[in-house]
Amino acid sequence: MLSESIEGLNIKSKGIYVDLTFGGGGHSREVLIKLGLKGRLIAFDQDEDAEENIPDDKRITFVKANFRYLRNFLRYHDVAEVDGILADLGISSHQIDKPERGFSFRADSTLDMRMNLSSDLTAAKVLNEYSETDLISIFRTYGEINNAGRVANAIAVSRKKNPISTTVDLEKALGNLVPKFKASKFLAKLYQSLRIEVNKEMEALEEMLEQTLPALSPGGRLVVITYHSLEDRLVKNYLKSGNLRGELEKDFYGKPLVPWKLINRNVIIPSEEELAENNRARSAKLRIAEKI
Repeated sequence: MLSESIEGLNIKSKGIYVDLTFGGGGHSREVLIKLGLKGRLIAFDQDEDAEENIPDDKRITFVKANFRYLRNFLRYHDVAEVDGILADLGISSHQIDKPERGFSFRADSTLDMRMNLSSDLTAAKVLNEYSETDLISIFRTYGEINNAGRVANAIAVSRKKNPISTTVDLEKALGNLVPKFKASKFLAKLYQSLRIEVNKEMEALEEMLEQTLPALSPGGRLVVITYHSLEDRLVKNYLKSGNLRGELEKDFYGKPLVPWKLINRNVIIPSEEELAENNRARSAKLRIAEKI
């Protein structure tokens, strides 16, 4: 949904925009095409590999940091307000395509899953050191895995014999708990839950969302692409009400105090043509709102 998200930003030639998830740089390059010579783009990414994709363009400022620090770095770069903020959540294709990063269950690799390689917490550390109760909570909450208790127990039993360090180790530990005909779907949920925990993604998303409204100028746009229900629920609530609970506040006369104007009332999903080219976009949902 590259074109839809860029269109949603409603880019002004002299505007200031933020790409919170630089990754491979695809969105940023499209923003730069629409910006004039006096326009400015600030791009965030905590993954050091993303730095290889920075275009040679004086209008872009790259920030190697988690997007939860949006407010701090805007202040550091003397930016009071911006005209648009884009966040393409989830995992980048360049991270999935590097087996050694451990994000994919399709290759035999170490269970890393860190988006920030300077972090100490890896997926292997979660699997080997977290309590069985904590593992159940992670699998159930972040992966929506029905048999989370049995999965956590199998891991707890297996790690007593040998540490779970690789993707192969994990599948061996799970054994028959991986459904024969729905293995990919099951493992995708399991890996998603581990990735979210390793990178503290939900906490970071909450912190970032609450900073977007004060960071935007009136009429500024927030464009967010989510990939699972937990993310989408948070974004939907925030754009509906201006808070993460989704609870509308009202003025003295009972009129709802709504800080956002929804640009797309109905969530935008990938077209059949896009899915044919990129199957990874199948769960993507795009929401766009304008600060009132």
